[in-house]
Amino acid sequence: MTNLLSSAPGVAPLPDARPDVPSGERVLQVLACIARAGQALNARDLAAQTGIPLSSLYRHVAMLKKWGLLQEHAHNGQAALSGLYEPGPMAVQLAWGFDHHSHLMQQAREEMQQLLERSGESVGLLIYLHGQVICLDMLESPQALRCSFTRGSTGPTVRGASAKALLASLPPAVLDAQLAAQQLDEASIAELKQQLQHIALQGYAVSQDEVDIGVWGVSVPVMSGTTKAEATLSLMAPTSRAIPRSDELIRLTQAAAAKISQRLRIESHP
Repeated sequence: MTNLLSSAPGVAPLPDARPDVPSGERVLQVLACIARAGQALNARDLAAQTGIPLSSLYRHVAMLKKWGLLQEHAHNGQAALSGLYEPGPMAVQLAWGFDHHSHLMQQAREEMQQLLERSGESVGLLIYLHGQVICLDMLESPQALRCSFTRGSTGPTVRGASAKALLASLPPAVLDAQLAAQQLDEASIAELKQQLQHIALQGYAVSQDEVDIGVWGVSVPVMSGTTKAEATLSLMAPTSRAIPRSDELIRLTQAAAAKISQRLRIESHP
């Protein structure tokens, strides 16, 4: 789980066919589609998911291959004929650079490790970006846990503690646009907004069985200022282990998120 440009197998990529993407950004749309797929894709799949005509798609693919951001599927001897594409070697350098130079990752890693040691449970760092919840980092518990979140994966946008903690910190206009994109009915939107208001007031979100059956989670926003959430710190554990000590796990996660937030504020305003 070291490649930031791949999603966990079994996590379906979100639709990339967006008519509002400027023509100059279509090549990035193709790269983002490959990054989220978690598996090699052929040209027709890419065209279907991005809405880009095949003739234009091949030009974008050729450019990405030239720069090493895309390559023909390494494990398929007939790759040139079948047209399967996956992230290229330059993507590895991008992931390495992100790991070593991301300000957020640097400030969060020590507290994430300590939270893992104190709780004995898995700890993740997630962000909201372009309508997606993305797992930036994941420290796994030595104890058994079957969880969909892995490093680099995308998760549900409106289900689970991580997603709801991030949604609760969005500006109202951005939140409304995100909820509209989910095609929820009015009653569901109203109920979700009530949940998000409660989460914003208490400062954390808790969920059980919303993303993975048998998994409990708590998520606390990581703030760089008074209102801006940079990410959410999430602790995940089997329900059987978590419920008897849920109050403790919430407190531990809150304390770790507060320390990360303090570090970010100090670095932003030395």
